[in-house]
Amino acid sequence: MPVLTRLIPSPVVVDIRPGALDDLSAVLADQRISHSGKLAVAISGGSGAKLRERLAPAMPGADWFEVGGGTLDEAIKLGDAMKKGRYDAVVGLGGGKIIDCAKFAAARIGLPLVAVATNLSHDGLCSPVATLDNDAGRGSYGVPNPIAVVIDLDVIREAPVRFVRSGIGDALSNISAIADWELANREKGEQIDGLAAAMARQAGEAVLRHPGGVGDDAFLQVLAEGLVLTGISMSVAGDSRPASGACHEINHGFDLLFPKRAASHGEQCGLGAAFAMHLRGAREESAYMAEVLQRHGLPVLPEEIGFTPDEFVQVVEFAPSTRPGRYTILEHLDLSTDQIRDAYADYAKAIGS
Repeated sequence: MPVLTRLIPSPVVVDIRPGALDDLSAVLADQRISHSGKLAVAISGGSGAKLRERLAPAMPGADWFEVGGGTLDEAIKLGDAMKKGRYDAVVGLGGGKIIDCAKFAAARIGLPLVAVATNLSHDGLCSPVATLDNDAGRGSYGVPNPIAVVIDLDVIREAPVRFVRSGIGDALSNISAIADWELANREKGEQIDGLAAAMARQAGEAVLRHPGGVGDDAFLQVLAEGLVLTGISMSVAGDSRPASGACHEINHGFDLLFPKRAASHGEQCGLGAAFAMHLRGAREESAYMAEVLQRHGLPVLPEEIGFTPDEFVQVVEFAPSTRPGRYTILEHLDLSTDQIRDAYADYAKAIGS
C-alpha cells in the first residue's frame, strides 16, 4: 500500500505577536503542555532576570535555572539540575545560546521544550539542532523540535537591532542555500526534499521582498515566521541542507580562521549568500540581495565587518573544508586563489555600480 501522507515534526503552538509573553502560562495550559504549571525555565543572567521578575507571578509552579553560556558543559549541567524536579516541560527563555542549552537539556532528560525567543538572530530557535561550544570548538547536536514557539514582538523590538539584522541575513541566505541544493541535485544526483526546499525558499523570499524595516511589526512578523519555517524545513529534510550552502561555509570560514574577529552569524551568512549568488552567475539576484541587505543595515562587503579583500579570499578558499561532503557552488567551481580574488573584485564592482 502506498504511503499517502507523512507526519511533519513541527510545534504544537506557534504564537508570534505583540504581547505573546503575557499569555505564556495560559497558552501552555490550554494546549495541554502543562496543566499543572510545573515548568523548568532556563534563562540568562542578564535580560533573563528582568523577564523572570515579570513572568514569575503568573507562573508560581515554575522553577528557574540560570544558564551561564552556550556550552556543552552548561547544557549538561542544566539537564542534571532539572532531573531533580518532576516537570511537564522545559522552557528556554532568551536568545540562541539559552534556547540551544535548553534544547539539549530537555532532550537529555526526555522532556518537551518550549522555545521563547527574545531575539531573532538566526533560524535555530525552531530547528532540530543545538549548537554548543565544546572542547574542540563548536558542535551541532541533534535534538527534538520544540513543542511550542512563542515570540513576543514587543520583546523583540526591545532587543538590540543587530539581532534582527542578523536574522535577516540568515533568512535571506536560504535562497542561496536552495540554489546550492539544486546544483548538487543536477551535478551529483543528490535528492531534494521538495517540501523542505519550498518552505525554506519561501521563508527567504518573503523576507527579501517585504518592503518594511526592522522597526515594523509587520516586517518582524514575517521575519519571525520565516525563521520558524526554516527550522521546520530542516526537520522535514532531516538535515540543515535547506538553509545551509556556500553561504554557511563562508560563515564557518570566518568563524574558524578569525574566531576573535568574526561578525554575527547572520551578517556573515548574508554576505556569503550575496557573493555565492554572484559566483553562480545570478548577477541580478545577487545585486538585489545586496541592495536589500544594505537597506536593512547589513554588510555586503568584507571591509564593512573589518576584513580585507585578501582575508575574504582566504575565507572563501578555506570554506569548503568546513563542511566535507556538502556540494555547493564553491566545490563546483573549485576556484584558485587568483580566481577567487578576481571574482570578488567583479562582485564588489557589480554591487557598487
